[in-house]
Amino acid sequence: MRGMGRVFKRGSTYWIAYNYRGKEYRESARTDNENDAKKLLKKRLGEIASGKLIGPSEERLRFKEMAEALETDYQVNERRSIAHVRGSIRHLRNFFGLDRAIEITTGRIKAYIASRQKEGAANASINRELSALRRMFTLAVQDEYLRHAPHVPKLQENNARQGFVDHEAFMALRANLPRYLRDPITFLYLSGWRVGEMRGLEWRDVDLHGGVVRLRAEISKNKDGRLLPLSAELLEIIERSHRTRRPDCSLVFHRDGESVGDFRKAWSSACQATGLAPVLVHDLRRSAVRNMIRAGIPDRVAMALSGHKTRSIFDRYNIVSESDLAAATEKLQAHLAAQPSGPKVVQIRRRERDQHNDRN
Repeated sequence: MRGMGRVFKRGSTYWIAYNYRGKEYRESARTDNENDAKKLLKKRLGEIASGKLIGPSEERLRFKEMAEALETDYQVNERRSIAHVRGSIRHLRNFFGLDRAIEITTGRIKAYIASRQKEGAANASINRELSALRRMFTLAVQDEYLRHAPHVPKLQENNARQGFVDHEAFMALRANLPRYLRDPITFLYLSGWRVGEMRGLEWRDVDLHGGVVRLRAEISKNKDGRLLPLSAELLEIIERSHRTRRPDCSLVFHRDGESVGDFRKAWSSACQATGLAPVLVHDLRRSAVRNMIRAGIPDRVAMALSGHKTRSIFDRYNIVSESDLAAATEKLQAHLAAQPSGPKVVQIRRRERDQHNDRN
């Protein structure tokens, strides 16, 4: 192995050294047996020759360390979805928890997918977990702990949003909500804002004289501020909240001076009392977008109001309902009924033949 690598001893432990892309790498063989050290050196040289060198850092890197790096990345970048990524990590840890990074191959990832599907997880949920795993490998490569990342598949999922609440159903649902929730929920239904944005709204964001609310970037999911003009019922909601404003609370919507917390139980009870099929609070956002479009508001303006940054995401919320389809069918039938009933079609070949006879 002269000129290709060497074996040397430090204390009672043998080490190996080898050159890769003009740089010498030294690695402990973790043995006091020279033959074992030579076998390790031979292995490394074979990896170099095949272009698949697995160095000591790659051999040592484990899933646990990659997961910790992912959490740190989310914390440093102040990503609001850190709670969701922690949930994804929990699922991944149950399967890959004891694995080294080099053992998490595409084949093993596919086995993970099959395992999660067997547990009844939806493809959308699995994709969020795979996205977290993909990010782990990206960070490991960026930090030079790994040279290559495995291919992480992505499952097909139905991205179209399904749920919405029509106005009549919303009015009935609102009537069954606790009084403290009626204005915040109506605000969501009219504005298309997210629940977290509503919860974080403070009086410093409200300009009653100017009739606008300015969403701060720090409470917006996409970190972009936006403007919401106030009129009609939206203005009434804010004015009503202002009349009962507490000097010790900066929040526009609150419950006895505290933030409007988790109201899923109250929401579920109201849905049952109304006789509605399971409805998500987020369906109010979909409904708001749909109502804006049906009201004739231009798409770009509706996107600015609701805070959708991309057209593709916005289109998922512009839902076509059964009543829309029924109305379209009625319009088609009315159009056809208005057409003259007499024959208008002349066979082309016959017309051409008649024209030919006339010329002759």
